[in-house]
Amino acid sequence: MTAPAGVVDRRRSRWVGALIGIGLMAAVDEIVFHQMLAWHHFYDRGTPEIALLSDGLLHAAELVVLVAGIFLVADLARHGALSRVGLSSGTLLGAGAFQVFDGIVHHKVLRVHQVRYDVDLLPYDVAWILAGVLLMAAGVLVGRRGRRDARIS
Repeated sequence: MTAPAGVVDRRRSRWVGALIGIGLMAAVDEIVFHQMLAWHHFYDRGTPEIALLSDGLLHAAELVVLVAGIFLVADLARHGALSRVGLSSGTLLGAGAFQVFDGIVHHKVLRVHQVRYDVDLLPYDVAWILAGVLLMAAGVLVGRRGRRDARIS
């Protein structure tokens, strides 16, 4: 259910922001760690061709998510329902959630890839997951500050 036209919809803005945050973090992971640093691929348990294909599929999915998020932001803005605080909070929460999910589920549970190979993984794993936790904490703080500021004004 959406808010009436002209009424700011902080909850929907936060969900749209989370979608954009997931797409942005997937893009950062793909571009920086898969392509520029070449530390890993999305799926490292197959041939080099499969690894490259998995990166391409991740890249395609992240682009679909980002474009969908942008259209949803435009829809919220067109109806006067966009909450910048909700969008910002959600973007940080989504980016952090992607990072934590990737670090725990992909790296440790499913083992489809690691952050890096031929090194002591513990510092990389801690940094990877901690970065996600910090992004999520920042998202919570932005959201709380926005609610507090709304009550004051």
